[in-house]
Amino acid sequence: MNYGILLSKRALSLVFICMVLSIQSLQARSLPDFTPLVEKNAAAVVNISTTIKKGNGRSRIQGHNFPDVPKDSPLYDFFNKFFGEVPKGMAPNQQRTSLGSGFIMSADGYIITNNHVVKDADEVIVRLNDRREFVAKVIGTDERSDIAVLKIDAKSLPILKIGDSSKLKVGEWVLAIGSPFGFDHSVTQGIISAMGRSLPNENYVPFIQTDVAINPGNSGGPLFNLQGEVIGVNSQIYSRTGGYMGMSFAIPINVVKDIYQQLREHGHVSRGWLGVLIQDVTRELAESFAMKKPHGALVAKIMSDSPAEDAGFKVGDVIVSFNGDEIGVSSDLPPIVGTTKVGKNVPVEVIRHGKTVNLRVKIAELPVDDSVKLSATGKNGSAGQNALNIIVDDLTKEQREELEIKDHGVIVSQISSGPAYKAGVRNGDVMLMLNNIKIKDTKHFEELIKSLPKDKSVPILIQRRGGPIFLALRLEEDS
Repeated sequence: MNYGILLSKRALSLVFICMVLSIQSLQARSLPDFTPLVEKNAAAVVNISTTIKKGNGRSRIQGHNFPDVPKDSPLYDFFNKFFGEVPKGMAPNQQRTSLGSGFIMSADGYIITNNHVVKDADEVIVRLNDRREFVAKVIGTDERSDIAVLKIDAKSLPILKIGDSSKLKVGEWVLAIGSPFGFDHSVTQGIISAMGRSLPNENYVPFIQTDVAINPGNSGGPLFNLQGEVIGVNSQIYSRTGGYMGMSFAIPINVVKDIYQQLREHGHVSRGWLGVLIQDVTRELAESFAMKKPHGALVAKIMSDSPAEDAGFKVGDVIVSFNGDEIGVSSDLPPIVGTTKVGKNVPVEVIRHGKTVNLRVKIAELPVDDSVKLSATGKNGSAGQNALNIIVDDLTKEQREELEIKDHGVIVSQISSGPAYKAGVRNGDVMLMLNNIKIKDTKHFEELIKSLPKDKSVPILIQRRGGPIFLALRLEEDS
């Protein structure tokens, strides 16, 4: 036996093992250690619970895209208890509870959380990390950004360091602290998946998308970077089951800071308003508008008595720059306009018939109920309080000529979550037929909605970008 060769093989094996262990050790050391961050900041994260009387509306899971949770699901009892309808047989004076998170912004007791955590609450209880509990006063709420500011009677509280969300990069590590399912001060980590996400019916927030595990109860809690700075407020998840599925959304802290100051000082939020309905520019549309590439926000409609109308905007304009900020996609525009100071004159660059046109517009204040403004764009608009959660306007003579629609059809001016949105209908669509019946006008449209069958798919014919498309709409039994 050649012991030299045997020893050499063993030596090589040991060297290989040492190399593997060394690599694993280096990899382990390259991963972030979150323990100092948690130890330093956990005390400023709070648990929030609310009580809602039976007659005060439904306890909601706003901010969470939840479809129906099966009754045999282990999550059903939890959602029914904390977020669902009032169980049958509940006493009239019995209360229901919902849970959320928040964090302390000032040593004298100002706290940030989500609007949907405290909405409709009769009482808000804040529990600190040291187990002290306080009844909180709601200083102000903002439904559009889903931010609320609370105040508790306490002093010398720990506070968090606020970061700059404009410096965030996709792929960097982030950490969340909150109370998922009521489990106080749970810590989860992940990375930033995307920036500037636009979500349905959330036009004024360019969300941070992460893969941090966020669940009901995390809402309103802070999202940290590795420097221990708050760079977002956890607000929404996407889920088909009621639990985390790898996609979470946070409100950027730069948006939150402005909302916080306005709510603390005035109790409400003032936003800039341009007064246009917009859509994305597709490759086909870009070609039709003689654009070299698809970008910008296409103006599909101009509101009556709006800053855009006064400034000379026209339907078909493509907004490519607003106050010096480039508009890459249509979702870039609303947050920029919303944060523009009311009364300010700003330059806007549009592409009109293939040529660049420079305009100046004086920004007005966004109406408290912008849906009212939207529905008032025509002389005759639908009420919007219908089973489809949709507002439509009659077509003008000019629109009929442009779209080559003679005697029927209505245009969608606003749509909320509901059967029509689920079917694929979007703002700016022209609805031509509903359940195989031509839609004469807005009044006829409302009559057709009332006659729709429940729990049965019916066809809708819409015109979008000049072409007809059939969609299938289903009105649920409880709609």
